[in-house]
Amino acid sequence: MLIAVIVACEIGFWLFLLAGLVCRYLLRRQRLSAILLALAPTVDLVLLTVSVIDLRSGGTATAAHGLAAIYIGVSVGFGHRMLQWADTRFAHRFAGGPAPAKKPKFGAARAAFERSGWYAHLRAWLVGAALLGLAIVTIDDATRTEALLQTLQLWTLVLAIDAVISFSYTVFPKKAPVARV
Repeated sequence: MLIAVIVACEIGFWLFLLAGLVCRYLLRRQRLSAILLALAPTVDLVLLTVSVIDLRSGGTATAAHGLAAIYIGVSVGFGHRMLQWADTRFAHRFAGGPAPAKKPKFGAARAAFERSGWYAHLRAWLVGAALLGLAIVTIDDATRTEALLQTLQLWTLVLAIDAVISFSYTVFPKKAPVARV
């Protein structure tokens, strides 16, 4: 059941985002747009509530509970970037806004771009890890929380690999190709 709630929350997030952008750029309803865009991240509260109720009622944590924590962490860590990404593209397509900037390909700009992505991942991990850790400590039963600990360990490994890749652009910046005359 929790997987269905996660899917519903993901769909809800994108529906609120799309509805907010339609109201902003097509219907010119700024206040309604702001309300709908503010509701997009609140779907996380639904997911958090369902997860807590399930675990407090004696349920054993599963990979779905770990995924719920990851989903909430990613929503917090990357949410602003996702909203900004969608807003820029929607404004360009439907309201004559400027074309979205392309991802930098070389040098210090690329390195800064990659680091900023890792910092967002770190924020996501901090939120998700706090939720996972809180659940583990609150439940205080290793057999019921083993999946949460495994999720945290795997995500920590993924974060470390992402750090190596992201910061490699700082240590070894990609150089622009030399123009031949």
